[in-house]
Amino acid sequence: MIAYILRRLALMIPTLLGIMLITFTIVQFAPGGPVERVLAQLQGQGDGSLSRVTGGSGDLGGGGAAARAGGDTNARYRGAQGLSPQFIAKLEQQFGFDKPAPERFAKMLWDYARFDFGRSYFRDVSVVDLIVERLPVSISLGLWMTLLSYAISIPLGIAKAVRDGSRFDLWTSFVVIIGYAIPGFLFGLMLIILFAGGSFVQIFPLRGLVSEGWENLSLWGKVTDYAWHMVLPLTALVIGAFATATLLTKNSFLDEIRKQYVLTARMKGLSERRVLYGHVFRNAMLIVVAGFPGAFISAFFTGSLLIETIFSLDGLGLLSFQSIVGRDYPVVFATLYIFSLLGLAVNLLSDLIYVWIDPRIDFAARAT
Repeated sequence: MIAYILRRLALMIPTLLGIMLITFTIVQFAPGGPVERVLAQLQGQGDGSLSRVTGGSGDLGGGGAAARAGGDTNARYRGAQGLSPQFIAKLEQQFGFDKPAPERFAKMLWDYARFDFGRSYFRDVSVVDLIVERLPVSISLGLWMTLLSYAISIPLGIAKAVRDGSRFDLWTSFVVIIGYAIPGFLFGLMLIILFAGGSFVQIFPLRGLVSEGWENLSLWGKVTDYAWHMVLPLTALVIGAFATATLLTKNSFLDEIRKQYVLTARMKGLSERRVLYGHVFRNAMLIVVAGFPGAFISAFFTGSLLIETIFSLDGLGLLSFQSIVGRDYPVVFATLYIFSLLGLAVNLLSDLIYVWIDPRIDFAARAT
């Protein structure tokens, strides 16, 4: 097993390299990079935040003569008329685009190997500080959503499998299908309209993870305020995941219940509870455990994007989306690197949990 773990860890390196290389190559051909964004804003109404990007330089002049003297430099930026080529070259240097793409990619890999992610282009803060600032929201949503959905779906799925075809199974299947059919963000909007002052009553808060003045509350007040803010976004997230995991659990248990070893255990006089939880549970839970890493990663990074937007929660999903739209490449690449690394680690953890649940599985033997 140790050799298998070492091989998996070694395979993470080329996997990460491939992910970063593909993304870096796509970005090189994507129109409207950070330099173009700055130039477009300077040509338009301007942006006070650009003083951080341009170093506060006031060298925006040069007029038509400077633009004509720009030659090939300005030709790359069709919206750069009226800006001196020296300013554009300085801007390229500040963003690091004065170096060839292979050199920039190699430097990025070397920095990321040391977990040096640089600074955001447009926020004037280090990428690590930016991620750490948004991390509590994503951890809260991802962790509680995964725990709640599995806490509901596993017992419900087992109950549905045991009572397969009964009225209980039919009614709960109807509820599960409705939950699966309604997108989480749409359900979130419905909750806001009904319970957050949209059109009916205002029971729950509409935005944020905690209330203003949260740090001044007592310990119990902090816990209840945090829980009160989490009710609506967690409900919107859990409804879809709970439905998927319930059906997965039920089908997995049905497949195991119908196997010969279950019939043999019953013929030996074992109680139904012992058959179910002593024999069936361990085998049936393998496929459910296999889905756990994907469910957690989805909730932690991508699944909460729309929920974070609807409920004004500044998490990693919203940060990544905003960075992609704003061409804030240090944040984009750093979050992609961290997400990919964590995803590979969680998949390895899933294999180890497989072995812990069923020692008959030997990944090391299969890998040879």
